[in-house]
Amino acid sequence: MPLPPNAASTTPDRPWSPTSWRSFRADQQPDYPDPAAAEAVVAAIAKLPPLVTSGEVETLKRQLAEAARGERFLLQGGDCAESFDACDSGHTTALLKILLQMSLVLTHGSRKRIIRVGRFAGQYAKPRSNPMETKDGTTLPSYRGDIVNRVGFTSVDRVPDPMLLLRGYERSALTLNFIRALVDGGFADLHHPDYWDLDFVRHSPLAADYQRIVESIGESLRFMETLAGSEVGQINRVDFYTSHEGLVLLYEQAQTRQVPRRTGWYDLSTHFPWIGVRTATRDSAHVEYFRGIANPIGVKVGPETSSELLAWLIETLDPHQEPGRLALIHRFGAHKIAKCLPPLLQTVKRMGRTVLWSCDPMHGNTETVVPAEGDWAGKQVKTRKFMHILAELEQAFEIHRNEGTTLGGVHLEVTGENVTECTGGARGLSEVDLSKAYVSQVDPRLNYEQALEMAMLIARRAAGVGRR
Repeated sequence: MPLPPNAASTTPDRPWSPTSWRSFRADQQPDYPDPAAAEAVVAAIAKLPPLVTSGEVETLKRQLAEAARGERFLLQGGDCAESFDACDSGHTTALLKILLQMSLVLTHGSRKRIIRVGRFAGQYAKPRSNPMETKDGTTLPSYRGDIVNRVGFTSVDRVPDPMLLLRGYERSALTLNFIRALVDGGFADLHHPDYWDLDFVRHSPLAADYQRIVESIGESLRFMETLAGSEVGQINRVDFYTSHEGLVLLYEQAQTRQVPRRTGWYDLSTHFPWIGVRTATRDSAHVEYFRGIANPIGVKVGPETSSELLAWLIETLDPHQEPGRLALIHRFGAHKIAKCLPPLLQTVKRMGRTVLWSCDPMHGNTETVVPAEGDWAGKQVKTRKFMHILAELEQAFEIHRNEGTTLGGVHLEVTGENVTECTGGARGLSEVDLSKAYVSQVDPRLNYEQALEMAMLIARRAAGVGRR
């Protein structure tokens, strides 16, 4: 989308409205063949009930402020890009289970309360490095997620369809309704963590370690209740919050509204939206939109993020230094983090700011491999190595410790399913194994075993840092 004539500059004191972003350069946006139809869909979504509440948003903001001070730890995880077809009870339950298992391990190891934020109920759009895709000599627009166009490789499938915005809202509402029903029904009851077991966890090399953690937590809980003489209140439920990249601005705008007894505007399509590294640029439409909403917001930062740009983003997006407002999610890759992260940490320290630092060790470690044998021999496959993901996390903890800052969270692409999309881990998946159960249409995810192993390793590292 080209820069509009006489486009304004984003400044913290400039007047803002849910549509002011339209005067700025909006990258990664659908090019709808019928703009009037798109506007009609946006107007329809704007009349529908909000997906989340401002009270939930403010509660999350308070918890994120505690994580920024080192009092909590953020676990943000889920699908790379949700699929409309995967909006079913089995997929959602499996994802909740693995996030619960991971949070249980992190709580046990770090001795901190965990904030559970899912990449779900709205993560239907994906930015693309290349606007076009070529297969077998045919070139078509890239697939940009189910909320924009369709994954099928035909000219009809790849035309952006505004009705998919409405379908995305509906699928998000169904997912949220099911999650809330599970949580309110005692799905996350700490008295029964065995309920969270996935059928195949018992086959994991880490099953015994996980079982010991479950038994330890159960014993501690029974001891507390014996002393108190009654069941510990509120231990039978946990909070889940939603997050997605606020990429398609028409969708975000449609759910942006003011609410009674609160000041400001809220993006009520999700609790915790974030700006991707491709759109976190000076005077971008995304920065303009995000600066005006009251939600806590995340900003992805990577090797291309300069200290000057980061300082501008912080001043623009958090001019009032509101606790819990801003999370900086760094994604460099295992081979670049040692060089790229320290200057950004030092910039924030010089500014005297307290932000929540979170590590995304997935996106900087994506690579393309060509298996030498097996079903996909000779084909290019996008994957990630478990060892590189872990190496970036290990370095992140160490760099933050050396700089006197706090790593307060982790951002992972995971699934509760038995996929084979990332190599390595306790079971030692190889490039040959990728063809066995590669499901993702966009980026590779950690499977249930790899995610649980990662949580155990993070917990041990967090506990070690805490004892220093």
